[in-house]
Amino acid sequence: MLRRLTLTAVASLAALSAAAPAATAVTPLLPLPPLPVLQHDRLLSPAEPADGTRLTVTVSDSGNPTADGTFELECGPAGGSHPQAQRACDLLDEAEQSGKNPFVPTDRNAMCTMQAGGPAAARVEGTWQGQPIDARFSRANGCEISRWNNLVPVLPTAR
Repeated sequence: MLRRLTLTAVASLAALSAAAPAATAVTPLLPLPPLPVLQHDRLLSPAEPADGTRLTVTVSDSGNPTADGTFELECGPAGGSHPQAQRACDLLDEAEQSGKNPFVPTDRNAMCTMQAGGPAAARVEGTWQGQPIDARFSRANGCEISRWNNLVPVLPTAR
């Protein structure tokens, strides 16, 4: 009985593998239509470019209670819940035009002054000029303080 089942399975497999190339030779594969891309909790159609700027900025312990929280920033045109959306978008546009990415982390081998800039922390997530961004900011040393200050008004001025 087991031998008969094995022979039937082998014969079926041989028949199917012989039929598959013949079936694809007769009907050529057609390309699938473009599928929408899910990005930042919304669907982008293939015709809609994903090269804009949509960021979520989360700030804590900045020393300014009105600056702490989570804000949405959209550029082109400027909008969202960010309190200084237009100025923030202008800064990001200047960075893009100069070819500098303001979200690059500090080099681990950098020599940084050992000064404390307070407990402020921030996280920026989303897309900038179509590139995915997930950057964290602090004011732990001179390099990080400078990095934070270079991104004001995207990040608030910390006290």
